[in-house]
Formats: sequence, structure tokens, C-alpha cells
Amino acid sequence: MAPKTPIDPNAAGPMFQYQANLPKLPVPELNRTIAMYLKSVRPLLSDAEYQKTEQAAKEFIAPGGLGQELQKRLVARAQDPNIVNWMEEWWLDQAYMGYRDSVVINVSYFFAYKDDKLRKKPAQRAAAITTAALEFKKDIVQKTLPIEYAKGEPLCMDSYKYMFNNCRIPKKPSDIEISFDPIENTHIIVIRKNRFYFVDVVHNGQQLSTTEIEQQFQRVIDLAGQDKGLPLGVLTTENRDNWTDAREALLAAHGENKAALEKIESASFVVCLDDYSPVTRDELSRACWHGDGRNRFFDKPLQFAVFENGKAGFIGEHSCMDGMVTARLNNYICESLAKNKVNHGTVSVRPSLPQPVEIQLYADDAVKGHIALAEKNFDAAIANHDLTVLAFNGLGKNQIKKFKCSPDGFAQMVIQLAYYKMFGVSRATYEAGMTRKFQRGRTETNRTVSNESIAFVKAMEDPSVPDTEKIALFRTALKAQGAYMGQATNAHGVDRHLFGLKNSLRPNETKPSLFTDPSFGKTSHWYLSTSQLASEYFDGYGWGQVVPDGFGIAYMVNNHVIQFNVASVKDLTIDGKKYVNGTVHFRQALESACEDLRELLSNEIPAQAKL
Repeated sequence: MAPKTPIDPNAAGPMFQYQANLPKLPVPELNRTIAMYLKSVRPLLSDAEYQKTEQAAKEFIAPGGLGQELQKRLVARAQDPNIVNWMEEWWLDQAYMGYRDSVVINVSYFFAYKDDKLRKKPAQRAAAITTAALEFKKDIVQKTLPIEYAKGEPLCMDSYKYMFNNCRIPKKPSDIEISFDPIENTHIIVIRKNRFYFVDVVHNGQQLSTTEIEQQFQRVIDLAGQDKGLPLGVLTTENRDNWTDAREALLAAHGENKAALEKIESASFVVCLDDYSPVTRDELSRACWHGDGRNRFFDKPLQFAVFENGKAGFIGEHSCMDGMVTARLNNYICESLAKNKVNHGTVSVRPSLPQPVEIQLYADDAVKGHIALAEKNFDAAIANHDLTVLAFNGLGKNQIKKFKCSPDGFAQMVIQLAYYKMFGVSRATYEAGMTRKFQRGRTETNRTVSNESIAFVKAMEDPSVPDTEKIALFRTALKAQGAYMGQATNAHGVDRHLFGLKNSLRPNETKPSLFTDPSFGKTSHWYLSTSQLASEYFDGYGWGQVVPDGFGIAYMVNNHVIQFNVASVKDLTIDGKKYVNGTVHFRQALESACEDLRELLSNEIPAQAKL
């Protein structure tokens, strides 16, 4: 069935044939959003708290009230022909560019790849990844990348323009992103032993073959030797204001530093050749998530990490692209290599290939002081964070579908049940929903906790409740989660609309009581920050928690395994109570929840369906 969205005959290329005709992000109807808001907060509030919140909501939407005025302003903004997406600028600034804490842990995310059985050596694996990534870049540059669809309708492809030859630049009070010509800038940056190397992947007008790229990587390894260089990359792990000051000090330290930095910032992407060998899933995930903080440049949107034992992964800078976009790139890389779909070029190496060139960044005492502070801050932050992975085999997409469940909904109920097992209460949960069916759409919050989910988790932990009732409550909770997600992906959730209304306030206006109500903060304090994607080629995916007393839970529901990445601070304190080894304990609760649900739902399947 053909999409309803008309094709634009003047599109720059097939990749953008629907782009101009995608619908604009809507502004939901005010009363509807407030009704949804009240319904979403009710299960998280006491009767007294809810009464106050309900009164604040009534005042907000009263005829002639400030809520009605803010709605008018927001609608006017959405209808402004000069604004493509009413939320875009505000969201980019407040969620990302204006955010001042370190991007490591707080913003960046990672994918850990499964092993490549054909490529065990680091230079070999890095070269294959690079060739595949360059194929993907070619599709973007030529605007031939196949369009993504959801339920038969095209998705916005705009954010792919930020993927290659792009960089986040620290500034006060808000960072900026800068793009470079992807055709002119054909080089990549390779980091080894903290040293940065310029490697052009085009020579005499011809792209290097995988064999030639492998030689260049091996040359970098040889050139870097055993001694580590000054860890200038660690500056990108800093608080953004500190990094802004450090970058200015770096530019002032030597006249050549500006051009040197621009070589890094303009590169297609970065390949980090790390000198250590993670073995377990937990070790690989941590190595991809942050590594040692030195052999990185976290402001680049694309960093591939390849380790001494041939394991590999990806680190993404989140500000301009969401995970679904970079997951497509990474899945393409892994799948293309696994299925031998990549043109690796000739196996011979041209003798005229120039040596990689080390990029010299000169540091004076001021810069060295910034580096020392950055190392201290990074090491302290990493020491206070835990990460662990649960890979629950035999309960993947194939099995969950036999239970007649949405795999995503099933995973969300596992998380809710696990949290209740550990803490005896349900708390505010964020699940990312995608709004890319709209022009420059990004995400909306799916509020997973509902009256239905709470009834389900309470029943699961009550041995007196019969299984038939538990199953019925489970399916009712699934339905509630799916219904909210349906609203969210259609840009009719609660959170982005309220965000827009708050941003429509003028500086001299008093905040309405809806926004100053303590319950407003309480019910959007995301104790559980969750998101999912799936790839049969990934063995890890994750990011950090968004609040100090919460968990970051990234999950993948692949064909035969459901996998959870659990991240939190090490000294986890919730409501005044300290949880030693909280991350590991929550992983155990997730495992227990998986077992309980598998057992419960297996009893429901007729005997012949189990075969």
C-alpha cells in the first residue's frame, strides 16, 4: 500500500522525496493533554497530593486563564511558516546544547558489537568497520539512503545530515553544532595511545580499499608505540563550561592548535584503537560507554571503538541524533560485514599511500592544568557509576510473540515488576517514543506507570492471587502501555506539550501553579529512564541514569534473548535509604521478573503450541 504522504518532485534526492510533505509536529488540544496528565500522575500520588494537582490543573485550563493564553502562543508558533517544528530549537538547547554536565554518562550512549569471527585483529576489524561506514556515508551524501517507514508511512530523514563530518563545539551558555563539507573532508581521525592521527581515506581520487585502510591502522598502531601521549581527548569528558574554558586555553596556547582542532572536528568520524581487551559483556559495555576517557573525543557524533582483542563497539554523541538513527548505521555496518555485502576493493596496496600524520596539539601549563582537572573529574565520576548486563536467553521476540504480547510492552512490564520486587513501590518511568513521522520529529515520553501496571505488579507479588487473574491484569497493563505509546508516537503525549507551554511563558509572567506544584516535579523525576532497540548484531546498548537516584535501563528484545543494560550511581540512595550494589541487585530483580513472567505465561499456552 502506497504511503498517504505525497512525493515531492523537487526533492534533492530519493532520500528526501517525502520530506517536504511530512506533517508538521502538532500542538495537542489543551484539555485533552491535561486530562492525560492527571490520569498519568494519579497512580504516583497520594490522595492529598492528587487533590492539589487536580486543583492546579483546573486553574490552568480555566477559561481566560494563563493555560489558554499559553496554548494560543504555542499554536501560533507551530503555525509560523518560518518554523519547521515548534519544539526543535527549544529541545535542542534545553535537553542537549544548554546542558552543562559532562556528556559522558549523562548524554552519550553506546552499542557493543558481537564478535566478528573473521576479523580478530584490531587493525583488520577497524578497517572493515570503516569501509562499511563509508558506504553508508556515500548513501547520505548522494541522498540515496533508503527511507525508513513506520506502519507504511515515511519517517523524517533530516537528522542523518548530522551524522558524518559533524561536531559539537563547547560554548557558553549553550554549545553549538558545526557541520563540514562531507565531500571535501574525506579524512577520518584515528586515536591510539591518546594520540590523534589524520588518515585520508581517499588517495589520488580513489577511496582506500579495506586492505589499505587496515595497513593505515596498523601504521598508526606502530607509530603510536608504547608511550601514551598527553590525553587531550579527556577534555571532552568535562563539564561543558570547563571544556569551553579549556578549549579557549588550547587555542591561545599555540597558533597551530586551531587548524589541528579543526582537523578533528571536520573528520567523517573517529576510530579509537584502544590498548586493552575487554572480555565479558559488562567489561565491553563499560569500555564502549566511556573507556578510560583519554583515548576518545566525545564531541564527535560517531566514534567507533576497537579493542586489542578485536572486540568493537560505538559511542554516540546524542545532541542532534537519536539512537534509532545511529542504530541503523551500526546495524548496517555489522550486517553488511557478516553477510559479505560490502565492496572491500582490491587486496593490493598502492605503494604511494602516504603515512598517517599525527595531529600536533601544543599544550602550555594552563592547558595541562585543565587536563589534570578533567582526568580527576572523569575518574571520580566513573568510580561512582556501575553498569551491568542481563542477557536472559530463551525469552526473546520469538517466544514473547507466542505469548501474544508486544515485545516492547513485555519488556516494560518486566522492568515494572523488577522495580516493585526490589523497592515495594512503583515510581515515575520514562520510555522513549519516536515522533519521526513529523518533520524533524524526535521523541516523546511514554509514561509507563499506570493504575493498570500497579495492579499487575501487586498481584504478581501476592501468592494468594490466582494465575488467571495475574494474566488478565498483565494483559490489561500491556494494553494501557501500548495505548499511551500509540498517543506518544502520534505526538499526543503529555510531556512535550507541557514543555512547549512552559517555554511559551514570558520572562515577566508568574509560573502557573501547575508547574510549581511539587507533584509536577515528582511525577517527571524519572527513576527509570528506559528505551529499546533491537539488533541481532549487538551484544550491548546503554547509557546512564538521568537522575542520581534512578536507573538507566536500555533493553533489546532480539529473536532469542531479552537483554537489559542497567546503569546507576554506585552509592545509590533513594528516599534516604542506601542501596549497596543496587545496580547488580536490580539486574537480579530483572532476572527474577523474567522467570516469573515466563512461567506464568507458559502455563497459559496450550500444550500443542509449546512444541
